[in-house]
Amino acid sequence: MSETILTIKNLNKNYGSLQAVNNLSFTIEKGNVYGILGPNGSGKSTTLGIVLNVVNKSSGEFSWFNNTINTHDALKKVGAIIEHPNFYPYMSAYDNLKLVCKIKGIPTTAIIEKLELVGLIDRKDSKFRAFSLGMKQRLAIASALLNDPEILILDEPTNGLDPQGIHQIRELITEIAAKGTTILLASHLLDEVEKVCSHAVILRNGVKIYEGRVDELIASKGYFELNTTKKSELLAFLNTHQAFGTIKEEEGKIVAILNEELSSEELNKTLVEKGIFLSHLVKRKESLESQFLKLTKK
Repeated sequence: MSETILTIKNLNKNYGSLQAVNNLSFTIEKGNVYGILGPNGSGKSTTLGIVLNVVNKSSGEFSWFNNTINTHDALKKVGAIIEHPNFYPYMSAYDNLKLVCKIKGIPTTAIIEKLELVGLIDRKDSKFRAFSLGMKQRLAIASALLNDPEILILDEPTNGLDPQGIHQIRELITEIAAKGTTILLASHLLDEVEKVCSHAVILRNGVKIYEGRVDELIASKGYFELNTTKKSELLAFLNTHQAFGTIKEEEGKIVAILNEELSSEELNKTLVEKGIFLSHLVKRKESLESQFLKLTKK
């Protein structure tokens, strides 16, 4: 039985006539990486603000850790970065983290370990102002991890970073998750959610349009693009084969969506035995992008 970390039920947030969050419900289970995905203005940051007690909800409810403790105490088990990292520019990375420990009332024993985790140990005595944007973001993550939170919440963690910085943050998120910390991140980047998240909640205009596993969202078995001079025989074969679902013709090629696993080699061998020779055979996976576009069109 998995442990529930956060439950959101029928959450609403209105700013005047604008409904930023619209009847939103979802749950976060321990040990997964969740992405709240949606274009800017879809309600991602507002939702995070509500559960972190920095934005007041209009109606609905949320509870941490199966409602076993109140929100104030629950938030002590949460690490979060929802603004740009704010540290003292003329203080070193180490001293900034020491100050965070003092404010949070936690021992300073974890500082070195967290700096090592985020790859900043060799810069521990460097002033914060000398850091690149990516390093500042990694220091913020170290800061959020000082109390060994059960869940780490990140709002657009790679915003404004160069490709190398983006790569480092994504690797770090994967590493933190591998150590057993649950992660909830908001992003407008499909690529980010596809690469680092196990689960996704997709929002549009404050409304949830999908919740579930990322690999289920991406047609997990993929599809074949095929061509042959014997089209009618190929179509007849595909339509009777249990591995295939939808079969359609697109731009002169036959596209056959898979319902179960089937390798290119197996398919080709079977077709050759039936005297059907392919001039084109490509196996692809449906990207999260194409799924996302389908969902948002609806």
